[in-house]
Amino acid sequence: MQSLHVTIQESRFSSTNTQKVQEPSALQTEATVAGQFARKLLQILFYFHLLLITILTIFLTIRGVVSADKHHFYPRRWYPPLLTSVASVGVFSFAWQWITYSNPSKAIKICFWLGPLSTCAVGIVFLLISSAACSAVGAIFIISAFIQTLYTCWVNPRFEYAAKILSVSAAFPPAKTTVLVTLSIITSVVYTSLLMSGIGGATALGTKLDTLFIVVILLSLAWSMQVIKNILQVTVSRIKYIHFAYGADMDTQIAFRDTMNHLVGSVCIGSILVPIFGVIRASGRGISLIAGGTDEFLFSCANCYSNVAATLGTHGNRWGFVHVGVYNKGFVQASVDTWETFRQVGLETLIDSDLTGAFCFFSGVAGGRSMHSCCRNMDTSCSEELRR
Repeated sequence: MQSLHVTIQESRFSSTNTQKVQEPSALQTEATVAGQFARKLLQILFYFHLLLITILTIFLTIRGVVSADKHHFYPRRWYPPLLTSVASVGVFSFAWQWITYSNPSKAIKICFWLGPLSTCAVGIVFLLISSAACSAVGAIFIISAFIQTLYTCWVNPRFEYAAKILSVSAAFPPAKTTVLVTLSIITSVVYTSLLMSGIGGATALGTKLDTLFIVVILLSLAWSMQVIKNILQVTVSRIKYIHFAYGADMDTQIAFRDTMNHLVGSVCIGSILVPIFGVIRASGRGISLIAGGTDEFLFSCANCYSNVAATLGTHGNRWGFVHVGVYNKGFVQASVDTWETFRQVGLETLIDSDLTGAFCFFSGVAGGRSMHSCCRNMDTSCSEELRR
């Protein structure tokens, strides 16, 4: 990777030196040729998939509107509630950012208890719909709410410590972080609205191929949202590392530009592996807790499964994004090195108890509930308007 120039301005205040990094330091290249090729390939595939998904959603949207009368599809009933609900999630995201920054302790307690309640409420709504499929979905939501409640009760003693960690993390954000967060939320809302329009067009015909299109669009949405989130994480990680290691303040815009130019491939790989490995690792820990020290046949493979899950977790974890941003490593190598550092300094148990991921998950659940409520209210209003 080409070397990038560094310009540092030094100002003396008392006996300390404050440095302002206007250009990024040279990113270290610690990847093999094969690793660099894989990262570049993933980057190209990600951008190419965005292009294809955009074309697909535009085609499905136009087809759905054109063929609305033939297939009893009502765009005026579908699009206003759905797009309004997406916009409401954007508003909720801005509000939630402010709440988390202003009072982390209350934010943690609210999301951990609101998440299960919201999931249960959605489950009850599905159960009230006289349909076998909706009843099955409702039952899944109810069971999920029960599991979330048990988890919340289990981690309740850790809330105070998690609030302190969150308070310290948000105390001194890099300059222009608010701008990055705002742009990421706006981008997410616009992109989600586009994909939801495509899903609406796919439901107009409702063929098996359209069902496949919907699944593909949802997978694309999940991957894209993970990439957006992790790009911010890599950018901020690099800025904070330079600040702590060298006492320098790196320009946020330049750090973001470096991430987009050189690190998107690693971010794309990590955005695929982390959710998958995270679910496997969480299930492994859950099975280990259930199995305990028994020798029953049902749990004979629990230890083996948990060991495999733990190994996968070390090769793909969200803390690896820090080394991606700092050292320009491949994501898998960055995850392994980061976890090895935790192990060497004795922080492995503490990191296992971290609630940041769970906090983000429950925040998403609460936001999804607001989207569901807004969608139902708008759907009721549109239905009444159409009847008139």
